[in-house]
Amino acid sequence: MRNDSGIWRADWPESESYDIGPPSIAWLTWHIIFWWSMTMDHSFGDGTLQRESVPCPGSSSEAVVRIYQLKEKWEASVATLTPNEYHERTRTNWPFSDKPFYELSAWLNVELMKNAAEIGYCRFLFASQKGESLRP
Repeated sequence: MRNDSGIWRADWPESESYDIGPPSIAWLTWHIIFWWSMTMDHSFGDGTLQRESVPCPGSSSEAVVRIYQLKEKWEASVATLTPNEYHERTRTNWPFSDKPFYELSAWLNVELMKNAAEIGYCRFLFASQKGESLRP
């Protein structure tokens, strides 16, 4: 939904029950931006970012740009780590703590794959309802 300032914000579901229906592609792309932004801030920043401070992109092209920016920032940040730092727990502060950083990195990859699969399935369901091809 768009707030009074014209900024798009995600509607965070109160539950994950089936009666609320599946998430939209817009929500899923925001979700990628949300957890990647939070992880970056809490692992390599000041750790103050909150969910409410992560706006939704206004378009699919804006979402793609933001996701690629996060990817590049993530790659640059983890490239500075030594092998020993992957085993340390100091950078693991969100969404869990007291685990080695390599576990956080693995979780981030799983979340990305899961959200990408969900987006692909949303596209498939939409196209199958319309009898359309997914190919551009």
